[in-house]
Amino acid sequence: MPQRSQIVLEPRKSPVQARSAASVDAILQATLQVLLSVGKERLTTTRVARRAGVSVGTLYQYFPNRSALLQAALKRHLSAVTDAIELACEQQTGKTLRQMMTALITAFLEAKMKDAKSSVALYSVSSDVDGAKIMRQMQGRSDKAIVRMLTTASEPLTTDPYLVASMLQGTMSGVSRRLLESPGAEKQLDILRTELIFVACAYVDACSARVSTQQETHVLQSAHQGIVALASS
Repeated sequence: MPQRSQIVLEPRKSPVQARSAASVDAILQATLQVLLSVGKERLTTTRVARRAGVSVGTLYQYFPNRSALLQAALKRHLSAVTDAIELACEQQTGKTLRQMMTALITAFLEAKMKDAKSSVALYSVSSDVDGAKIMRQMQGRSDKAIVRMLTTASEPLTTDPYLVASMLQGTMSGVSRRLLESPGAEKQLDILRTELIFVACAYVDACSARVSTQQETHVLQSAHQGIVALASS
């Protein structure tokens, strides 16, 4: 049996010319605008085409239906967040672990919450358009970038950098999920960013050669409690 998600969600073709790319960009921008104005239940290809200033036929050249539109908009958003992570990691090569954590988390949350209303709207449709699959793809890219950064740190890690990257991503995702599920996400951003940086710094300190075994146990316990509190609250 053919996989329904691929048939329904995959774009029909990719733009190969500047004009085509501009049309796709306008369509995806319009998808977000319609999603924000009328919600996912009332979003239609006709409404999106009208808002984008293209014909429905042109829209169908690239996207077979509304689900494909929403998935493409979500993918573009998550790709932008991943691009920000990759850039931050590249810029932090050779820095201290604490500098790396501050830059990584700041870049992640700034990209994630750059347009908070759009982020919340896209998060609400994620489960409808196989968002988990897109997230896994983007997390794979982020993991590689974080690992490359960590291996250049001025303080060597005593923990597998792939494990550290996985833990950091899980914690960051938990905090962003809390933001997106809470009313008034913008109001909580600053405090949660500060707390997330604190937790991440405590964790990488414990994973480096900077602390003694006794200190490591204490810091790991504190970091673990912080991670649990942030992810579950």
